[in-house]
Amino acid sequence: MFYRRKTYTIDPNKLDTFNKFFHEYLYPNQIYHGAKLVGRWVNEGQNEIMAMWEYKDQEHYEQIEKNIRQTDLHKQAQERRKELGNLYIDSKEEFMHSTSENYHLPQHRVGVAGYITNEAGEVLLVRNEHRSHTVEIPGGLLEEGESLTDACHREIYEETGVKVNLHGVVGINQNLSAGNISVTFKGEYVSGELRPEEGETKEVFSQKLDEDTMQELITSKQLLDRTKDAMKGYMVPHQSYRSRPSFELVHRFEGK
Repeated sequence: MFYRRKTYTIDPNKLDTFNKFFHEYLYPNQIYHGAKLVGRWVNEGQNEIMAMWEYKDQEHYEQIEKNIRQTDLHKQAQERRKELGNLYIDSKEEFMHSTSENYHLPQHRVGVAGYITNEAGEVLLVRNEHRSHTVEIPGGLLEEGESLTDACHREIYEETGVKVNLHGVVGINQNLSAGNISVTFKGEYVSGELRPEEGETKEVFSQKLDEDTMQELITSKQLLDRTKDAMKGYMVPHQSYRSRPSFELVHRFEGK
């Protein structure tokens, strides 16, 4: 594997501004074209941010950079940087190769999403800050030790401000390029006022969906397919359990 370590020196007072710029412009362009974010860190003084990116090889990195420079999002990022002025004081990047592939355990990120409807038959939708080119159903990644259902409840509440009741699993999607697996639940609105979450969602709303409105709002092919599958509502059995010290059933949905 080929790695790029990008380090920015910033004014600590501009940390939130820089983070928002990263999630709205830099991150989605890299991910869309095939790069993988290993991690991103800030020092205690909050004046230095480091991001580590992973590529297949140097040629892969160079091709991604070439593709990014031709995108509208890159042009928008350049214009936004001019508006913001001195977004960072200095930056540097270093390139590294892995010393051995034997050090890496297989890693997959597991995510959840919720196809949530209200009494009027409207679907809960969000526009994320890091993926603002499309609308999608709310969701996010599991935390360590968290069940799929707990993660779905938490992510929906964090992104939209509402509590829901989940009925079952309606889809599983795997992104082989990014190493992501996503489990989609179907459910219904219970309570709460819709509101965006700063740093995550730019827009939260409910709307009735049909073939035409989905095509217009959900511009990402994989997110569109996930929503179409969820709309069909074919649920499969799912259960969460603990196996030590003895079997303990945590949660179960029957399929139908």
